[in-house]
Amino acid sequence: MLNQLEDFLLYIQTNNYSPETLYNYERDLKTFENFLEKENISFDNIDKRIIERYKAYLVSRDRKTSLNNNPEKSLSAASINRVLSSLRGYLKYLIKMDYKAPVSPQAVELLRKERKHPRVGDLADIIKLVESPSVFEKNKIIALRNRAIMETLFSTGLRISELVNLKKQQIDKSGRIFVKGKGKKERFVYLTERAQKHIKNYLEVRGLSDSPFLFVPYRGKNYNQKDKKISTNYLEEKVKKYRELLSLNVPITVHGIRHAFATYLAESGANPAAIQILLGHESLDTTTKYVHASDRYAQKMHQKYHPLK
Repeated sequence: MLNQLEDFLLYIQTNNYSPETLYNYERDLKTFENFLEKENISFDNIDKRIIERYKAYLVSRDRKTSLNNNPEKSLSAASINRVLSSLRGYLKYLIKMDYKAPVSPQAVELLRKERKHPRVGDLADIIKLVESPSVFEKNKIIALRNRAIMETLFSTGLRISELVNLKKQQIDKSGRIFVKGKGKKERFVYLTERAQKHIKNYLEVRGLSDSPFLFVPYRGKNYNQKDKKISTNYLEEKVKKYRELLSLNVPITVHGIRHAFATYLAESGANPAAIQILLGHESLDTTTKYVHASDRYAQKMHQKYHPLK
């Protein structure tokens, strides 16, 4: 049993972290606890060598933990780093509360992740994707709703979780949206006139609904819920389907639309600090991954500023 684990989870809960964050910490630390039990190691006796063995355990394909329902499916480096970060957070808590921590949080080193060259769809392809519900959806209200969703995504750069949880009352008459995003950080995002028009078109046919959410389902398991809203899975699958129907060679996802939002703002001359605010990033370093993603942008800067023309 990990020392003061219940106290740590209570600390997470009472410090206004989201239920999802609490669940992830509990699951990740139970995984570490299972490892120690399997290896017959006391928590008080762990050292840097044990931490390295734990990392190897996470990387291996034959682990049998609650982390993965399929023991044959390995975790990505990003998922393993999330598990390791949970352990770091727990060790930091022990030190903060003057409990004994057998190793320092710094002893838990994260895996080095492969740096993939970011790809952003051409603006023409993004526009086709945004407009695709009007082309491919046969049901009028589904077409209007999904078109409004796609316009909203590219207009605001919202995360998928923020989009599906968007309520009508969050939007003011000017098209400004008040968002409480990741880590419960608050910010404003803005609808273009075009996006406002498509939301208005959708709401005109949506009619009255008990649900406070802007985008509601018309079939499926959420349909009969009082506070019904579309699911993230539905939206991911729809974007994938539209992309396939358009035969786009860049794998644009819902998150890819957010990525494109930031990239094309940057290409048009937007200040990185402003883009950071719009995306809700805590660090400007995170934003620059989006801002400098475009090869076309890099080429344009090279042609404009290189001293030997």
